[in-house]
Amino acid sequence: MISILILTKDEEKNLPGCIESVRWSDDIHVLDSVSRDNTQAVARKLGAIVTERPFDNWAAHQNWALANIPFKHMWVFYLDADERCTPSLKDALLQAVAAPGENVAFRIQRRDFFLGTWLKHVQTSPFYMRLFRPECMKYERLVNPVSIPSGPVAQLTGYLDHFPFSKGIGHWIERHNQYSRFEAEQIVANRRAQSEESPKVSIRSALFEKDFHKRRFHQKELFYRTPGRPLIKFLVLYLLKKGFLDGRAGFTYATLQAIYEYLIVLKTREIEYIGQL
Repeated sequence: MISILILTKDEEKNLPGCIESVRWSDDIHVLDSVSRDNTQAVARKLGAIVTERPFDNWAAHQNWALANIPFKHMWVFYLDADERCTPSLKDALLQAVAAPGENVAFRIQRRDFFLGTWLKHVQTSPFYMRLFRPECMKYERLVNPVSIPSGPVAQLTGYLDHFPFSKGIGHWIERHNQYSRFEAEQIVANRRAQSEESPKVSIRSALFEKDFHKRRFHQKELFYRTPGRPLIKFLVLYLLKKGFLDGRAGFTYATLQAIYEYLIVLKTREIEYIGQL
């Protein structure tokens, strides 16, 4: 079987649907970041084991969970409260752990929904490493962490459905305003880190690296060095990735992502300016 890890912060609204989608597991864990609502009570009522830990940053939080939560099974399926495991994905998960071969992790395709529309084209990246052996996984970066497995990775069929606007556009904007600060701090930290141990950004790796997550790391770091990033991000999502095929939802989402990128640019400049004082 598979253990479940759900990260929460004020998720009493989303959590019941999330837990219901993984009720096939007999080991559901909720790592709660000191919620102010009834998240923990809801989780316990639905049979989940609750662990509380104040949130510091994404990589540290997730790494702590994998190292300290006493999972019952050797495989862990991680998801957020606004995500749902579809029946087809459930079948794929169980088949994968029954015969994993040499793989220590599996990538899963996620479908993001907005205004009742699957953002099939405008979505930044549809694949996420969510099924893994906890001792073989670690995370890096303060926000939007990169998954670093210590062995082979395969890909599963089925979908993980994501509803990032379930609490409204205002909540999405508020959350990404916080994320933009983490992104800015990460960019400044990367620029200051000049040791030999720091990964050197490479155009070749950004284009041809076989490992998807390593390739994405180099792509992001190169992107952070590109002038006019907010406009470029909009054009990439809406035109290059054909986000216009997602209709009004695609245009709105591409615009929100461009605004988010501009916040990162502004906060990066702010941190660097303050550091020079």
